[in-house]
Amino acid sequence: MTGTTSRPRVHIVGAGLAGLSAAVRLAERGHPVTVYEAAANAGGRCRSFHDAKLDRLIDNGNHLMMTANTAVLDYLALIDAGPVLTEPARASYPFLDLTSSRTWHLRPSRGRFPWWIFDPKQRIPGTGTLDYLKGLRLGFAGKNDRVTDCLDRENPLWRTFWEPLVVAALNTPPEEASAYLLRRVLTETFAKGEAACRPLVAREGLGPALVDPALRFLQHRGAGLRLGQRLRRLDLTDGRVAALDLAQETIALGHNDRVILALPPQAIQTLLPGVDVPLESHAIVNAHIRLNQAPAWPFGNADEALPEVPFLGLVGGTADWLFLRGDVVSLTVSAASRLAESPNDAIAARLWADTAKALRLDPAEQPPIRVINEKRATFAQTPAALRRRPGPQSAWGNLLLAGDWTDTGLPATIESAIRSGEAAAKALTLP
Repeated sequence: MTGTTSRPRVHIVGAGLAGLSAAVRLAERGHPVTVYEAAANAGGRCRSFHDAKLDRLIDNGNHLMMTANTAVLDYLALIDAGPVLTEPARASYPFLDLTSSRTWHLRPSRGRFPWWIFDPKQRIPGTGTLDYLKGLRLGFAGKNDRVTDCLDRENPLWRTFWEPLVVAALNTPPEEASAYLLRRVLTETFAKGEAACRPLVAREGLGPALVDPALRFLQHRGAGLRLGQRLRRLDLTDGRVAALDLAQETIALGHNDRVILALPPQAIQTLLPGVDVPLESHAIVNAHIRLNQAPAWPFGNADEALPEVPFLGLVGGTADWLFLRGDVVSLTVSAASRLAESPNDAIAARLWADTAKALRLDPAEQPPIRVINEKRATFAQTPAALRRRPGPQSAWGNLLLAGDWTDTGLPATIESAIRSGEAAAKALTLP
């Protein structure tokens, strides 16, 4: 049995972005912190690793951030990450319809008023101004409304704008997804104009951008990081956590010590059976492909330089988004629970077909592909699930919760994870 010192310590279980966010905020304030992580690496779903099959550094999953993500930007500034994100001079979202080969850019107006929807050259092909104005119904969405309660699937915008946006932002099929959460996304992004909508992509990977600088920050402030430490049980006594039962040892908590559980909701239910959490989940499937052919971007001439942020929204295929970094193309399929049940070889073949068509590559020459199948990537972001999202406080006096699934008011994203860690750190009362 290992005890703690007389100084209050905050024990954070989970070294994903929620846990790291809480840890750096507390370390900044001078509080002793120890972070425990079951895996061999920190970062959770945002970790990067060297893949032997591709012989390249790849991310566990693809994440597109935006300049509206103020918590992400503040977090990066706090940990002194430096210029780790690629930001274009203007917000522009390129799309390709794989069935018709049509291309277009979605470019929000510079001010709050969406002037672009009145310009036929700026609108998505085949859509009219009225199609966009019908989306105003989302402004009245309540917490019990689904996206399809507010938006018409027969609207020409459905296939080329609304459905891709819902699936990307909420990782939930539109017929199930919360219209209220989608409204929150639009309020923080498109409703604020172009400056809030610029896409941000990690230059070298999510780990080098979001995780490694945080670990250096914590190390310089004396915080502890213990990897390979799975929490098996909490000793809950007299309305508080008295000890952490880890695989290798038991950590007895001092009277003033605090605990932040930054774990997935399934783990929370196991550790705290009485806590109501959103358990239903949806998969995200990612594939990373090391190219052996030079890609041709779908816009302009084949010999034109790549855009500042080489990513592409895809419609009409299997993949939703395509990202290009060096000679590695990465694809994402959200709300992918059905696809996730397929063998990896079948998934790889389908995503290579999308890649070859999008980048004008020889479909017969399939290169090495790494498929990463996250069957419980995020909670199913439905109206019913919103009612199960707890805040940071718990029924135990020294225990708080963090995670992108907690009640941050946002979908389960990087921004939500970081905000949840900040909320837990702020809610702590330490002597």
